Amino acid sequence: MSETAATGGGNGGGGADGAGGLRERKKRRTYERLSETAIALFLEKGFEKVSVAEIAAAAEVSKPTLFRYFPAKEDLVLHRFADHEDEAARVVAGAGGQSPLDALHRHFADGLARRDPVTGLNDDPRVLAFHGLLYGTPSLVARAYAYQGRSEAALAAALVGVPVITARLAAGQIVAVQRVLAEENWRRIAAGEDADGVYPDAVVAAELGFGQLEGGIGIRSTN
Repeated sequence: MSETAATGGGNGGGGADGAGGLRERKKRRTYERLSETAIALFLEKGFEKVSVAEIAAAAEVSKPTLFRYFPAKEDLVLHRFADHEDEAARVVAGAGGQSPLDALHRHFADGLARRDPVTGLNDDPRVLAFHGLLYGTPSLVARAYAYQGRSEAALAAALVGVPVITARLAAGQIVAVQRVLAEENWRRIAAGEDADGVYPDAVVAAELGFGQLEGGIGIRSTN
């Protein structure tokens, strides 16, 4: 989860592609504005106490317009995960000669070193506040399961060269390990520890988690 929702790269080209590129950039900015407006209100007042009408008014759009971008109130929060939904699949697809697990382990370890919020190892007060909102709101936790399901499906599709059921089982276990690692890091930081202090243990925990996966799921190479 990025501290602010990433919208992806790509610039609108000139000529025939320019108008389409501009429209896409404007659309992404609208997604961002609506999501950030809603999250600010949720953090201030609580998720359940903020209505969709209030969000629409604060963002200066109509309710129908807001629902065209976000079909559910929870999606306004989960939008911050949009850039991570197929992240594991992209890592595996670009692994080259590395095994899927090695590539994912290295990617997670790099995220820990960068204090990427998606790893849970980030003590920025804004990130902690967002995590508190997410994990403290049952409907958001439930909605996050749908996100995890899509992430698993994308990762399973990227694990080529193995039976479908093997890929699905592996993807489910990999996503679960990454979630548990991130939640443990967040739990310790939310309890008052700082990211630098947790970092060594987080690295060891990641080695343990991915080591268990390597020994148990039988996915070593995409070839």
